[in-house]
Amino acid sequence: MVNILYNNNQLIAFSKPPGIPVQADKTGDPTFQQQAEAYCKHPLQLVHRIDRPVSGLVLFAKNKSAMTNLSRQFQARTVEKTYLAIVGNMPAQGEGELVHFLKKNEKKNISVVVPETEPGAEKAEMHYKVIGSSERYHLLLIQLHTGRHHQIRAQLAAIGCPVRGDAKYGFKRGNRDRSIQLHAWRLAFDHPVTDDRVNLEAPLPEDAVWKAFEGMY
Repeated sequence: MVNILYNNNQLIAFSKPPGIPVQADKTGDPTFQQQAEAYCKHPLQLVHRIDRPVSGLVLFAKNKSAMTNLSRQFQARTVEKTYLAIVGNMPAQGEGELVHFLKKNEKKNISVVVPETEPGAEKAEMHYKVIGSSERYHLLLIQLHTGRHHQIRAQLAAIGCPVRGDAKYGFKRGNRDRSIQLHAWRLAFDHPVTDDRVNLEAPLPEDAVWKAFEGMY
């Protein structure tokens, strides 16, 4: 069953549960895009993607012109991308701008921090703020400025704060369902036809870890 957040003749947005790949991967598992296209009964073009273990907002375009318009907005960095992440280690600073250069390791399907001069290095920028803490964990609000492969996961790991459950990036243990506590929470962009500002928000997963932070975001 799909959870629709927004729908018109140009775009459709869904809330994706963790554990489902948005697009086809090497596992061959059914994809979220297939579910979305089955619901819409026609092909869709993926505008905003998130990693398989990540929950939250996924946006599709229903036609080429809408896709082209949104792609330009992403390139111009006028799209606002807001995430929530739960980490086990408190960052050294409660708020900050993170700038790294990342390179994707295709074989391991991870991104690693490398020197700026290394061939293939891509600049990754994001802002984080600690907005809540429980007995064991900390909640971060993240504004993503660029869209690199596994960017939030790699950058938080680089400062010693891997996302809860993200064993691939150094968290001490994975979650049983292979999810991680990273959520694509909000997306703001200009409608491709009317130019009106659209603000979307995806509800958080219904699990005890996220519930511990209710009222803090």
